[in-house]
Amino acid sequence: MDIWSTLNDTFLDWESMKAVLPEMLKVGLVNTLVLAAASVVLGTVLGMIVAVMGLSRRRWLRWPAKVYTDIFRGMPAILTILLIGQGLSPITRHWWGPNPYPLGILALSLIAAAYIGEIFRSGIQSVEKGQLEAARALGFTYPAGMSLVVIPQGVRRVLPALVNQFIALVKESSLVYFLGLLASQRELFRIGQDAAATNGNLSPLLLAGLFYLVITVPLTHLVNYFDRRLREGRPAEPEVEELVHADHR
Repeated sequence: MDIWSTLNDTFLDWESMKAVLPEMLKVGLVNTLVLAAASVVLGTVLGMIVAVMGLSRRRWLRWPAKVYTDIFRGMPAILTILLIGQGLSPITRHWWGPNPYPLGILALSLIAAAYIGEIFRSGIQSVEKGQLEAARALGFTYPAGMSLVVIPQGVRRVLPALVNQFIALVKESSLVYFLGLLASQRELFRIGQDAAATNGNLSPLLLAGLFYLVITVPLTHLVNYFDRRLREGRPAEPEVEELVHADHR
């Protein structure tokens, strides 16, 4: 009974959870979603640029993309966040003051771009070469054929991987707290950590973990849905099915 009582006091202190819940909802959840969403948008744009550069026939475009990908995929995320957040702070404080929030978004975006770029590159390379040749035969230029025919097909094939990257960014947003965010900028983990240090138990951190699950579990099922639809294709229309059965008769 002592063991269960200790575990209950450590992880299931409902009063501690109740006290920190409003701040988790109004501050932590909002900042976590903002950090993740902003990083996904910026990282997707940068990732597409990196992917196109990596597929270029010109070495002066291909090699910088390869070096960028190797660096930001090879370094630990926390190291990248600290180097960018603290190293660029003396420069950026002239624009928005000693506010590490934008630098945290920038660091997460640069990390995400390295992975998203590889996702896009693999998706684009998976498209049959005949698609581009057919587009060229119809009068498309090479850039138009890539942007209007090949790239959309490649992106469609890697949607599950892109959603997985968003899930990873939701979790990696907890590392931004190392930059020393303001009270109004704290994400779920930081609020849970501060409350746990104050209350002397880990219940607020457990609550933060539950919030992360609320965000990531539906996204995981969304990944499975995309993956299933891409593998199975769209269901046949009723009229088409009737015609097929009629032909067999």
